[in-house]
Amino acid sequence: MGAARRIGAWAGLKAARRLSKSVPLVGTALALAFVGDAVRRKGLLRGLLDSALDATPIVGAVKAGVELVRGDTFPDRPAVPPAARS
Repeated sequence: MGAARRIGAWAGLKAARRLSKSVPLVGTALALAFVGDAVRRKGLLRGLLDSALDATPIVGAVKAGVELVRGDTFPDRPAVPPAARS
């Protein structure tokens, strides 16, 4: 029983270590996937800056935590009324 528990703990730690190495890559891939949406909502400069910060591993996590408390770091563009688009 003790050996099986030790092997299970070792396998769990090894899997957790592997998963933790891939987390920054997954976050960067998601940030890059949503660049177009951010640019559409925020404008070119704000959208690219927002996505660049999100794609940076440590900075993106800190930015997400700050945005949970304070709101959006880079606000969206004001909505354009449909009559003004023509």
